[in-house]
Amino acid sequence: MASITTFTDEARIAVDNVLGALVGGTTPTVRLGVTGLSRAGKTVFITALVHNLVHGGRLPLFEAYASGRLAEAGLQPQPDDEVPRFDYEAHVRDLVSERVWPRSTRRISELRVTIAYESASGLRRTFGPGRLNLDIVDYPGEWLLDLALLRKSFAEWSAEAVRLSREPHRLALAAGWHAALHRTGADAPEDEAAARELAETFTHYLRAARADEHALSMLPPGRFLMPGDLEGSPALTFAPLDIPPDHRPARGSMAAMMARRYEAYRTHVVKPFFRDHFARLDRQIVLVDMLAALNAGPAAMRDLETALADVLACFRPGRASWLTAILTRRIDRILFAATKADHVHHSDHDNLARLLARLTKNAATRAAFAGASVRVMPLAAVRATREVTIERGAERLPALVGTPLAGETVDGETYDGSTEIALFPGDLPGDPDSLFEPQAGARSKDALALRYLRFRPPRLERTAEGTTLSLPHIRLDQAIEYLIGDRLR
Repeated sequence: MASITTFTDEARIAVDNVLGALVGGTTPTVRLGVTGLSRAGKTVFITALVHNLVHGGRLPLFEAYASGRLAEAGLQPQPDDEVPRFDYEAHVRDLVSERVWPRSTRRISELRVTIAYESASGLRRTFGPGRLNLDIVDYPGEWLLDLALLRKSFAEWSAEAVRLSREPHRLALAAGWHAALHRTGADAPEDEAAARELAETFTHYLRAARADEHALSMLPPGRFLMPGDLEGSPALTFAPLDIPPDHRPARGSMAAMMARRYEAYRTHVVKPFFRDHFARLDRQIVLVDMLAALNAGPAAMRDLETALADVLACFRPGRASWLTAILTRRIDRILFAATKADHVHHSDHDNLARLLARLTKNAATRAAFAGASVRVMPLAAVRATREVTIERGAERLPALVGTPLAGETVDGETYDGSTEIALFPGDLPGDPDSLFEPQAGARSKDALALRYLRFRPPRLERTAEGTTLSLPHIRLDQAIEYLIGDRLR
């Protein structure tokens, strides 16, 4: 399999890291990548993390805060002038005032939080308070899947994409694209109109596969689903062709035209993103929305597993040192977080963690072998539900109470966005393998009766003195401790 970077790429990454260290001055900096596939909750996680740091949230397992060593945390000017600032204030307003979820990430953005703290070491305290810059990098989940394209030729990607589209759970979704493929052979003369038809039908197939009822994850190229300022450009006017992985296109053919545009996409869209942003990270949290895949069934679970393996193969894990921090910048801590843990009862959190560990097992093993620390954790950056017990005759059932978003439906009843309900979400199985097998998975899904709803953000509580409390969460403090706690000692 081809390498993602060349010697020239590595040299440029090293130069960029050295320049960043010189510009950053004497304050240490940790670059935290917040990644995950679409709708995993990246924007919510960043907003909740910053809100709790800046406003002093309920963080008993974040040691620097719980011990009183964290003096303050505040927002600072954007460190990279060419990267848009993460719109933290607007997202807080959405969550706290409007009680709506922020819009999904549509472009790369960044935010710097500077943390002032007292060291836990008596010797270090004699040199005065410590400071740490936390640079948080956010980007669309769809872009993650593009990183794997750096390892694949056009022919290899085409063969894989066509094979996937012919699997039973994708076949009907890809019918329009397959018809266009049938009309246009790989050896036919290049034709712009045919190229546009193939690109449009292929994009329609990707959008259908991403819909909630299918919840499929293997959907590169990511910019086809979120084109931004590239919409309509030749860099996005290509599609896989029905060719073998070792195909060599004839000059002037459709295959040659598509391969040329695929290479342009990799060179001018994917590689700069990897080199300028992804390769400069120190710590990584990977957010995974498994509940949507669970609702969609075993095919979506297997698809998610494959997508995560492709994505995580592109990480640059390694043991941290002063030299790697300056030159190569390796990720030395990786946290896999199963988001929306507030949508299942706490008694199921261990099962949720086991399922995520099963999904990421191979990738986590590779990262750990390279020297990185790896952890798996159920998480809700903003807790939208609370737990209660419902009595039904002599039976006592654990339930969740929350306000479903307007339009959510359960048992034929559609909710208006203001009515609070109690819901028994179902039980996750203790054996995660059962969810990946078609027949056993179907039985498990029926037995689970899992009802995954989207709830509104909670109404914030107030103290007796009228002070508004911070956003509630599940294990956000544990995540912060793991990701940056060692840098505040």
